[in-house]
Amino acid sequence: MTLNKVMIIGNAGKDPEIRHLDNGVSVVTLPVATTERYKDKNGEIKEQTEWHNVVFWRQLAEFTEKYVRKGSQLFIEGRLKTRNWEDQSGNKKYATEIVADIIRLLGKRPDGNNNNGINNIAAQQIETKTEDLGLADSSPDDDLPF
Repeated sequence: MTLNKVMIIGNAGKDPEIRHLDNGVSVVTLPVATTERYKDKNGEIKEQTEWHNVVFWRQLAEFTEKYVRKGSQLFIEGRLKTRNWEDQSGNKKYATEIVADIIRLLGKRPDGNNNNGINNIAAQQIETKTEDLGLADSSPDDDLPF
């Protein structure tokens, strides 16, 4: 058995920009920051921020474009995916992203208003199933090496 599951609570690093692929599929890539706070050995509070590239597809992309703004606090659940490609110089490049399955708005909107109306929508936990993305393999038991 394997499990590829990521859950983060963080803040949007910018306003989402939606792209529409040739086949009409919507996609948003959004940087999300998570910050760890801790005390060092001298008792000083330190912060360490990690940036995560999160990819939202189809309905999640449309929801994200409509309701998420820079600074929005988000709960995101998804899975890790690593892409690789060669740049113009022939160097191999890698990017690890979180492909979101669930997004939930938390806290207050950046404009200071609360998200009550939006949270009612988000509370439904906008989800995208693997089958909806056309990524589902035939059967998980196919091609098992044992």
